[in-house]
Order: sequence, then C-alpha cells, then structure tokens
Amino acid sequence: MAQYQAVRGVKDIFPEELAKWKYVEGVIHKLASFSGFQEIRIPIFEYTELFQRGIGRTTDIVGKEMFSFRSDPKGRSITLRPEMTAGVMRAVLQKNLLSSAPVHKFYYISELFRKERPQAGRQRQFSQFGAELLGVSSTVAVAEVISLMMQVFESLGINGLKLRVNSLGDMDDRCRYREALKAYFVPFYGIFDDSLRERCKSNPLRILDSKNLSIQEVITEAPKLYDYLSASSIQDFEEVLYYLTELGITYQIDHRLVRGLDYYCHTAFEVTSAELGAQDAIGGGGRYDGLAKEIGSSFDVPAVGFAVGMERLLITMEKQRLFATLNSKNTLVYVVLQQPDLECYAMQVAWQLRKAGITTEIDLAKRSVKAQMREANRIKSSYALFIGKTEVMTGLYSLKNLITSEQKTFSLEALLDILQSPIH
Repeated sequence: MAQYQAVRGVKDIFPEELAKWKYVEGVIHKLASFSGFQEIRIPIFEYTELFQRGIGRTTDIVGKEMFSFRSDPKGRSITLRPEMTAGVMRAVLQKNLLSSAPVHKFYYISELFRKERPQAGRQRQFSQFGAELLGVSSTVAVAEVISLMMQVFESLGINGLKLRVNSLGDMDDRCRYREALKAYFVPFYGIFDDSLRERCKSNPLRILDSKNLSIQEVITEAPKLYDYLSASSIQDFEEVLYYLTELGITYQIDHRLVRGLDYYCHTAFEVTSAELGAQDAIGGGGRYDGLAKEIGSSFDVPAVGFAVGMERLLITMEKQRLFATLNSKNTLVYVVLQQPDLECYAMQVAWQLRKAGITTEIDLAKRSVKAQMREANRIKSSYALFIGKTEVMTGLYSLKNLITSEQKTFSLEALLDILQSPIH
C-alpha cells in the first residue's frame, strides 16, 4: 500500500515550530487587546457570491485562486475563504452590530485557502493575522490600524521592514484615473499577454500591481494616481501622513502602490521585507468604505483594516534569528525512574508537580536511567528529579540542576517551593 503524503501546498506544523507560532500569536493577542481590538472567529467557508462581489470578479483571487464547490442543498456555490475582510463585514452586518455601537474593532488569526503555486511563504492553506476597524471613516482610524500592525512588528524585534503608503482616492478619482490609464496602455497592447489585456479592459489599476518584468518600464512611465486626486482626497492623505509622522512611524510614499482587492479606497499601505526575495510583501491593507454596500448592505460602512501573512512573518523572523533563544519545549522537570516498578509512584509525584503549575515530563518507555537522562537533556529540561526506593521510603527527593550539575535532596513541600519560585 502506498504511503500517503500531504496534499501539495499544505504543511504540517510540529511542536518545535508550533512554539514559534504560539510565541508570535501571544504577542498579537496581547497588543491587539491593549489597543481595544477584540478577537473574532468566522466560518472557514462562505457563499461564493460574497467573495465575487466583495473582492471583485476581475481579481486573480476570484478568477483563479478560490477553492469553490457546490454543497448547498439549493445548489449554491460555497468557497473556502481566501481572505477575511469580506467575511468579517458579512458577520457584522448579519448581527446588526452597528446598531448597538457605532464603532467595532476586531482582530483575527485565521487559516485561509488559495490555489496558488506553492513556494516559500506562499501555501495553498496559509494563515494571516489582521485587524478590522468598522464604523468610522477617518484618518485617525487609518493611523490606529497601521500603528497596531507596526507595533506588532516592533515588539517581535523585526528589522528592515518598509512601510509604503499611497492614496487610491475616492470612486470619482479612480474613474478619472482608470480612463487615463486605459488611454496610456493602448499603444502597448502588442507586448501585453492575454492576462494584461484583460486587466486593462476590466481594471487597469491592477496592471500597476503586475510583477511581469517585461513591462516594468511601461508601468514606471504610467500616469500617477496622485495627479488625479481631488483636493479633499489629497487632504485626507496628508492627514494620514501627519499622524504617522507624529507617531514616529517611518514610511515611504509609493504612488505605484495598489492593493489587489477591489474594495480599497483612499489610503492603501503595504509592508515589505528584504528577507522574502522578489515576493517581498509581508502584509498590508487600507480603507474599504464601499465594501458593505457591495455585499448587499443598504448603507455604507466606513472601515479600515490590514492583514499580515503569518508564514512570511515567521520566515522573516527565522532569517533574522529572532527565535534563537526561544525554548520550544520548556520542560522544567524530568522525573527519572530508577526502578521500573516505581512507575505509579513517580506518576503521583509528577501529578503533584503539574497541579502546582510546574511543567513536568516523565519516562513512559521504561528506559534505563542513562537513557532517561539523555532524553531529559534532549528536551532541554532544567532539572532531573530522581525516584528510587530510597525516595519512596524517606519522602526526600534528589533534584539535579542540569545546567549547573548541582544536586540536592528536598522534601516534596520544599521541592514545590523551590520550583515555584521566580528564580530556581
């Protein structure tokens, strides 16, 4: 019988690596709560129309990358979520949350699914953390979510990141700009492939996001969206830049920056890392004031948010050796059995230690004392606690510090006091 392999584009995460994920997730949970964001969890699949209308039918995500299937009794198509924003907005509208409070702040750490070509930091099942601030349309709200994102990066110790910002203007600004782009790109149809020609017809802004090296010079010389912004859109953008400056957040203005999803407006931003190579985006976001109406709401819901790829974040941290001191197992005490028939007694001692909040491991394979000590060192235990007939008779236990090699004897009560103290 053939041995089963994981499906291409997905990844198993074992305990040593999972400790890194939990460390990063812990920082996210802490900082999000400090900023008043509450965690939200939504279903992993939605009706396909939600993403078609919310993300945009002309985007690569909807056109090429979604995992969709017919499972609904009425024959409606269902899609594994390729992004979170549309689903969060759907959930807020369905629950009618905005009737109870004008502003809601949510964050998430969630699994997503896209039919992408698997490569480093880009899987078909992947994770993102992000935040959505719903109900207020202001430059302060934009600064709020950007500051949370950058604070997470700073707290994790990541260096060398670049924050790029741009204004996409309002709908009228983009309509004027789209017409100017179409006129500019017409002479280059001969060098465009089918995909680029389709983008030019449906949404020429997306050509600016192309990674096709053969047209980079064409893109560089294209009209700038900034030149088509209204006075109010320019003022809006300058206010965002003012807040970022006052918060001490370094940024670069990039007039070529566009986001790949159709629901963005006004400020858009992206963070890149040199550690990731050509596909250098680690995360980004922006305002999306028109999304609610696009997915069926009778009224607009001003909103701003961001998403960061967890796999890409961890790759960047690995390359900067930010996990070098992270103890993945962190087992404090390893109980060493000196005689196999004392297994039950040793389990009782381990149970007492665990009840006291002390991380404890015990041999389950009936190995020799020498083999148990090798295992204790392998999993980086701080202490070895020996259980033999003498310990059973006297109630006194030999505790060896595996870092200093110092060994002393204690009663169980004294042992608990020592191991529970801040300094062992």
